[in-house]
Amino acid sequence: MTTFVDRVELHVAAGSGGHGCASVHREKFKPLGGPDGGNGGRGGDVSLVVDQSVTTLLDYHHSPHRKATSGRAGEGGNRSGKDGQDLILPVPDGTVVQDKDGNVLADLVGQGTTYVVAEGGRGGLGNAALSSARRKAPGFALLGVPGGMQDIVLELKTVADVALVGYPSAGKSSLISVLSAAKPKIADYPFTTLVPNLGVVTAGSMVYTIADVPGLIPGASQGKGLGLEFLRHVERCEVLVHVLDTATLESDRDPVSDLDMIEEELKQYGGGLDRRPRMVVLNKIDVPDGKDLAEMVRPDLEARGYQVFAISAVAHTGLKELSFALAELVGQARAARPVEEATRVVIRPKAVDDAGFTVVREDDGLYRVRGEKPERWIRQTDFSNDEAVGYLADRLSRLGVEAQLMKAGANSGDGVAIGPEENAVVFDWEPSVLAGAEMLGRRGEDHRFEPPRPAAQRRRDKQAERDESDQEFDDFNPF
Repeated sequence: MTTFVDRVELHVAAGSGGHGCASVHREKFKPLGGPDGGNGGRGGDVSLVVDQSVTTLLDYHHSPHRKATSGRAGEGGNRSGKDGQDLILPVPDGTVVQDKDGNVLADLVGQGTTYVVAEGGRGGLGNAALSSARRKAPGFALLGVPGGMQDIVLELKTVADVALVGYPSAGKSSLISVLSAAKPKIADYPFTTLVPNLGVVTAGSMVYTIADVPGLIPGASQGKGLGLEFLRHVERCEVLVHVLDTATLESDRDPVSDLDMIEEELKQYGGGLDRRPRMVVLNKIDVPDGKDLAEMVRPDLEARGYQVFAISAVAHTGLKELSFALAELVGQARAARPVEEATRVVIRPKAVDDAGFTVVREDDGLYRVRGEKPERWIRQTDFSNDEAVGYLADRLSRLGVEAQLMKAGANSGDGVAIGPEENAVVFDWEPSVLAGAEMLGRRGEDHRFEPPRPAAQRRRDKQAERDESDQEFDDFNPF
């Protein structure tokens, strides 16, 4: 059964905002007490938070769909809806968040580091919040905004000070088991270790972490033998330790050729792995032939500039010297790190002439409006309510959308789309529907979207006839 997962695809959805309520206060002897519809609640966010107690992405492998709760709708009596509950997803230290195209969205390192991957939708305003001196009792409310949705890829890169690299069965698991309290699986066959193991080592006053990375083989940098999955866990390690087998039974292998192969794979993988501080550990000197081979190749390795230690993980030979040497290298690597400065809060106000939206004429003649406010207002509008549509027209006009459409050359009947291509509202633009002078009627209605009433139309017809008669008389009378 799988117990360690270091890469998953996660589908997250934030909660939607609750709808506002359109209500009018009513009581005895007070049938129209004014609007009292409450606002909708905010939808819950989906956040990733680093938790040191979490070491694998296994939970998200079994249940990759996660959703926060939505806000409740507002109610009459000025009662606002309850906010949705935020969804906190704990992830291991060193988790990289990517989109489906491989673009890095966040690199989560350090206890408590948080990244909001999907934001909850705003709650809609109730008619009590929408009332004004000119619109005393709105017959509509704003809808809640849908929550954000995103498909992301979580990729775990082990965070450790030291990484043990080498061929399968070189003794890496045995070494980490005697240097620390880690208890990895140990056996006498290749690829016993299929997942990284972490251990904590104390050497004097220095405490550092060490990672046992599964064995590498030729072609690992191209993915052979799951090499890419293994090498990913080496990227964050400050010090690399080559664990070389001096008692291998394969006739075509020796410690020097093993070292050259691993170095080539690290170079091919990239990420600066070939420039990390490193040392060489010649393991299994408890075997007579292994000890002789270690003494034979040690001068060549030291001539290359490597610090070499001959040890036996089984017999616990040379481990103390190795642990203190690693502590010294880790200390040097930590001292060489750039000093992390506190994050500065940078405020970038919008330019005075920044309208917050754009109007672009596309090749097919459609005018597309893009901007945070227009797109949010469209999603909050109930298009089955004429008064709500009129309110939207007023808001767009005050924002300057109508003026920009005229400036872009839009004419009556031209198609206008507000929002992205996959989720846009398209309508035929009528510049004659002016905003700013609200022609309010009964609740839920707007005269700008209604044909004239019969009586009003008869008055207009009679006036047109009188005007036509007066014009004919003026034409006939030469004086």
